[in-house]
Amino acid sequence: MAEVAVVEEDNRKTCWVCFATEDDDRAAPWVRPCRCKGTSKWVHQQCLQRWVDEKQRGDSTTKVSCPQCNTEYLIIFPKFGPFVYILDLADRIIYKVCPMVAGGVFIGSVYWTACTYGVVTVLQVLGHKEGLSVMESADPVFLLIGLPTIPIMLILAKMVRWEDYVLRFWQRHVSKSRILNYILGSDLDQSDAADRLMPTDPGPMFTASRVLCGALIMPTIATIFGKLCFGSVESNFQRTLLGGIGFVAMKGVLRIYFKQQQYKRHGLRSILDWDEPEADNSTQT
Repeated sequence: MAEVAVVEEDNRKTCWVCFATEDDDRAAPWVRPCRCKGTSKWVHQQCLQRWVDEKQRGDSTTKVSCPQCNTEYLIIFPKFGPFVYILDLADRIIYKVCPMVAGGVFIGSVYWTACTYGVVTVLQVLGHKEGLSVMESADPVFLLIGLPTIPIMLILAKMVRWEDYVLRFWQRHVSKSRILNYILGSDLDQSDAADRLMPTDPGPMFTASRVLCGALIMPTIATIFGKLCFGSVESNFQRTLLGGIGFVAMKGVLRIYFKQQQYKRHGLRSILDWDEPEADNSTQT
């Protein structure tokens, strides 16, 4: 009798979603979608459909498994008609192609933006007439390859932090000069503090946005600096080149001086003793 009761209990259908039995609604379709045994193996078809919809969240291709035995549900769809099948196939193709097209458009936009910047830089550095003459006489393939590399080379050159290497070399090898020590304010013991006090992180002076902006505006600054300081030079290219070198050298010297002052300030810092405030002592008494 006990075995019969167990069998009847196993065959009793109880939906594990809504907890209703077959006696509550005899017309509702049931399904056994996984390897679960006992009463938990049965579930209403509609209840399971709603539960699967919640798990898929609008994506009918998402696989759903039983939360108890992890058996993947076998979900089948009715076949489309020919016209609907064509529409579904077109939608899938567009879904896969669109990311590649968007990536190609983005890369193409960046490429032609770099080309435009290269053209503007050539006209700015060489002068309008001479720049046009050079580009007209150049091979088109060379222009298509060379012009986009101009902003790239400027950004790479901007990322070279030669001032830090000069400052580090100075702090380790040339720090015995009293004149330079007076100019840079280096009154620290370099043998003990150089490695400990040199900053290891680039800090706010070396951010991506700063590198990008500084590199792209460099030709304009070189042109202006060249006209102000080397106005007697007739060649526009030579004047711009000298202006760029002069500006980089001047900025480098100022940055070395600034970094040395930061180095000195960091090396001369001290930590004070902690004293209990008098106001706290008065309140406690």
